[in-house]
Amino acid sequence: MNRHTDTPAGTELLDLPMPEPRTCPFGPAPVYDRLRAEAPVTRVACPTGLTAWLVSRYADVRDVLGDAERFSSRPGQVVHLMAHADPERPIGEGEFTRMDGPEYQRFRRHMGPEISSPRRLAKLRPLVRAVVDERIGALAAAGPPADLYQDFAIPVTTASIGGLVGVPYADRDLFHTAASGVFSDVTDQVQLAAAVRPLQGYLFELVRRRRVEPEDDALSRMVARAPSAEPPFSDVELVAMSAVMLVAGFDSTATALAHGVLALLNDPGQWARLRDDPSLVPGTVEEMVRLFGGGAGIVREATVDTEIGGRPVAKGDYVILAIQSANHDPEAFPDPGRLDVARDTEGHLGFGHGTHQCFGQQTARLELTVALEALVRRVPSLRLAAPLADVPFKTGTSVVGPERVPVTWDEILPAEGEGP
Repeated sequence: MNRHTDTPAGTELLDLPMPEPRTCPFGPAPVYDRLRAEAPVTRVACPTGLTAWLVSRYADVRDVLGDAERFSSRPGQVVHLMAHADPERPIGEGEFTRMDGPEYQRFRRHMGPEISSPRRLAKLRPLVRAVVDERIGALAAAGPPADLYQDFAIPVTTASIGGLVGVPYADRDLFHTAASGVFSDVTDQVQLAAAVRPLQGYLFELVRRRRVEPEDDALSRMVARAPSAEPPFSDVELVAMSAVMLVAGFDSTATALAHGVLALLNDPGQWARLRDDPSLVPGTVEEMVRLFGGGAGIVREATVDTEIGGRPVAKGDYVILAIQSANHDPEAFPDPGRLDVARDTEGHLGFGHGTHQCFGQQTARLELTVALEALVRRVPSLRLAAPLADVPFKTGTSVVGPERVPVTWDEILPAEGEGP
């Protein structure tokens, strides 16, 4: 792979620090504390062969995220980790996450009304609440113990994003399989194509069907508005937007939920505060995203000769933004490694910053809030069923978090409106 950052002869590159969940389950690798203090912008060698500048301080990460003119998204966000990613590959039709400026905004404006407008979010809330109540009911029927990640978080976010886009829950394996390929760090380009092709074919047929028989879902409305866009959206572009919403929208949110609840249950005092004062739930969601968001870091490419934190950076250099490290910078957040349900998280970068900040963040906030509100109200005795040291964490993926969250409880209370 092409290395844009020249390295002087005899200089030993630091290997990109990777998450260490066994030693640091709720924060970035411990080396980031030293890097922020001593080498906040430093050269690193990545698992994919890429050489880049690693940026670890909050102020510097926020500066780069907020300047899409100096720093382009063209390489792809996780090209430093994914074997199938190639920063030199031409941008494909509909591959909007690698676009900048007006090209990118064209896609964002088309999706925005479906995933972030107050009107759509208000209609989505009852759907998410129904899904959450159904899954908690399933936990009650099966009895403890349970895996909060596989038995609750994954079904909740899968049904929610599928319901929003217009993909039935029964067809979830299509985007689950695609996501496994997209976020695997060992999948090559041939394997990736095989993983996503069934979902793409399914969505092409769904686009054509919705054009003739529209329903009350995001895909139908995006199809209906497509001809009036400038320029009009093709079926390939509609499929790409729908696929990204599905693939990026279910496991990242499910992992944030499972990881956040794991941290809360590991600190019974914080769980008790939340249980006793549910008004803290929205702020707790922001704290969860601050604590864990962006664990894998994201990549940008310098478009001009510039500098970051006083360090010269040449045009064409790759830059890795260590977002989780930035959110654990004590200059930005006091005692940053501690989960605090009452923390002021204003300015956290867990959803990004600037024009490329997470386009689905309002939907994710809604899902996380509704799920957490229901858990603290209906399962107040929820607790871990195994020591934290025995909780397995995912490997081989850029979605950092627990692989299972074993939980137990004494009683599950009825949903609102249900009898005892």
